[in-house]
Amino acid sequence: MTSGSLGQRSSSYGSLLQHQQQQQQIQHQNGVFLQSTPPIASRKPAKVFGNKEKENLFLWIFKFVHRKKVGMMFLCLVSIAAMLWVLYVGKGEVTQEVHNVQSLDFKNNSIADLSPMSVDEDTVNAINSSLANHEMKITLNDDKIATIVPAPPPPPPPPVYFTGYTLPKGHPCETFTMPPPPADKKRTGPRPCPVCYLPVEEAIALMPKAPSYSPVLQNLTYVHEENLTKSEFGGSEFGGYPSLKQRLESYDIKESMSVHCGFVRGDKPGRDTKFDIDDSDLFEMDQCRGVVVASAIFGAYDLIQQPKNISEAAKETICFFMFVDEETATFLRNSSDLDDTKRIGLWRIVVVRNLPYTDPRRNGKVPKLLLHRLFPNARYSLWVDGKLELVVDPYQILERFLWRKNASFAISRHYKRFDVFEEAEANKAASKYDNASIDFQVNFYKAEGLTPYSEAKLPIRSDVPEGCVVIREHIPISNLFTCLWFNEVDRFTSRDQLSFSTVRDKITSKTNWTIHMFWDCQRRNFVVQGYHRDILEHWPPPPPPLLPPPPAPLVVFVPPPSTPVDETPNTSALETSVERIVSNPTKIPSPRRRRRFGSRRHRKAVAGTS
Repeated sequence: MTSGSLGQRSSSYGSLLQHQQQQQQIQHQNGVFLQSTPPIASRKPAKVFGNKEKENLFLWIFKFVHRKKVGMMFLCLVSIAAMLWVLYVGKGEVTQEVHNVQSLDFKNNSIADLSPMSVDEDTVNAINSSLANHEMKITLNDDKIATIVPAPPPPPPPPVYFTGYTLPKGHPCETFTMPPPPADKKRTGPRPCPVCYLPVEEAIALMPKAPSYSPVLQNLTYVHEENLTKSEFGGSEFGGYPSLKQRLESYDIKESMSVHCGFVRGDKPGRDTKFDIDDSDLFEMDQCRGVVVASAIFGAYDLIQQPKNISEAAKETICFFMFVDEETATFLRNSSDLDDTKRIGLWRIVVVRNLPYTDPRRNGKVPKLLLHRLFPNARYSLWVDGKLELVVDPYQILERFLWRKNASFAISRHYKRFDVFEEAEANKAASKYDNASIDFQVNFYKAEGLTPYSEAKLPIRSDVPEGCVVIREHIPISNLFTCLWFNEVDRFTSRDQLSFSTVRDKITSKTNWTIHMFWDCQRRNFVVQGYHRDILEHWPPPPPPLLPPPPAPLVVFVPPPSTPVDETPNTSALETSVERIVSNPTKIPSPRRRRRFGSRRHRKAVAGTS
């Protein structure tokens, strides 16, 4: 090989290859093998041949394309070929996508593994079962084309409701029966009777974890109106002046309802609603999430009664709220009972301003019937009138009259009257309200179908409650009942015993909801009824307690000096009179007679406090 031959550049690939072969033969003959450059890989001659075939095909096409018939045929063939090519390529891409479907493995909502797989129905089901939380799903249509779509969220679990319980067999309260009343003909008035309560710890342990079922009604909202117009009789701005048509519609029980329930103005019950409460008190009321015990005194009508026999668990977990107006608050401050802590014993005192009514008794119906609006987070409530003294733990009362009976509303029946018409006449006789208003209300209910109570209404045992105690659970159906009961009190008289049965019967006719009406003597077992303040102030003050007589002074006997004594008796007039007094003392009552006088005084005191 010479330098000149290495510097030559061939004009074609074939000449270069031939030149290299000649140089290799010369080197073989000389016995020397040198490789100055790496061997050049030979190119495929098929590609050159293919290019020549394509050139010949184009020449043949251009040769005949100028002819008309041949051109038209050529255009048709090209169109068909293009269409087939589009279909073939499109189906190929879809098939490629199908065969490239990945199996997804989710960990902590992120893709952790990808692996190719073939597509069939079984494989798609396997992928779907492996998707975490079912957040997406692979579907396979009739053409075996798989697509990934978000899966719908799983349905919420069915709600859980409290369905009651039964006490263990042989439990003392299971076999407890109410004894007959004592045969005391001298006392015919109401009296307490025995009640079998569970211990506080057992009652707390049986507190339901889930709410009771609300038949039909599941969602209850309340009417809010700023511009009010009075078009019919009765009602107030606080109640919103519901029309008779709205009243009729409110008794048509549905799954979702919106009714008048006081507090129609303002952004929150107790704030600019004509039953105004300080924000600090509203905040404390919102914190009550379990049981609330509430009472009220308006017009300084009663004295505050402190609850007794309350367990430490109840003191720590139950809210005790006493609503008073400004007049009552002033009386409490003047008597040094109320200070800046806003507490008197267990009660937190809430001062209400801008009251909606001029009648203190009607104002008292707002917290009595609308506690679910004032305490929106509370589960249970126990209302006691201001003149009553609570003497049993609230947990024991709730267990005995609500949870053990699987009830959501409990109230005692009147101890003497069971008929609304009799109750109306008794209210008129006692001047509880003006007679014309009572007659108008009763006649209105009579036109709607109210009838005197009879055994035909069994198992309902009374149409007249003793409404000074209300025990209830805050669920939609019981909240609706107290809302509609309040609307009747707002429209007609404030005597809520007259409207109770009408509201109850209208709701129970559309649902299977019932009210537990227990004996009034059972109510008197856990509350002690006192007297109103005006009656107590007219009573004479109690006599001062009797003090024991002071001890006799110590007498030291000193014998007189010995002197002669005249033993002759001296019968003077003075000595004669002294002997008569001693021999005829004043008559002293016997112990038996003293006990009789004392027993009379005791019976009078007990009767006065019952």
